[in-house]
Amino acid sequence: MSHADEVEDQLWLVRHGETEWSRSGQHTSTTDLPLTEKGEAAARTLVGPLSGIEFVHVMSSPRRRAIHTAELAGFARPEIDEDLAEWAYGDYEGLTTPEIRRTVPDWSVWTHPSPGGETAAQVAERLDRVVARARAADGKTLVFAHGHSLRALAARWLGLDVSEGRLFALDTATISVLGVDRGTQVVRQWNCLP
Repeated sequence: MSHADEVEDQLWLVRHGETEWSRSGQHTSTTDLPLTEKGEAAARTLVGPLSGIEFVHVMSSPRRRAIHTAELAGFARPEIDEDLAEWAYGDYEGLTTPEIRRTVPDWSVWTHPSPGGETAAQVAERLDRVVARARAADGKTLVFAHGHSLRALAARWLGLDVSEGRLFALDTATISVLGVDRGTQVVRQWNCLP
């Protein structure tokens, strides 16, 4: 593969716009919240930076906050991919980290289990499928998803353990780009506002 070909082998990540729970810091996986007005406005600002780029695949988490972000960003019919769903928090759904830490000091999704939720190994397994599809795409893939799942996806793209997603802070309605440089999967751009 030539260097020019590698530049085209990219995985673009967009975290959905703000919801009430992303604003308050509540863990949101299966709860299907809509975007706030601010979240919708931010999603619309994604149109400019994403227009004119040829994507061979555009995929979204099945949650309406991700799908609506895709629509507002100019991608009316993204392919729905269950593998892009947010990390399932189980019993911690709707709770903030400080609330969880009242009973489990030092808890973090990156280092501790979530009772009734997904394990890091389960998250890795499904995100590895996303990486494999993007690597096989022969071009740029765009995905709309969530904070923890996209941070974990970046870690898996780089060949790191899911727990290393803790190193990639990710704000709502931002664009990140993963790519390949001389055979090594790399971060090309991270957490960029439109």
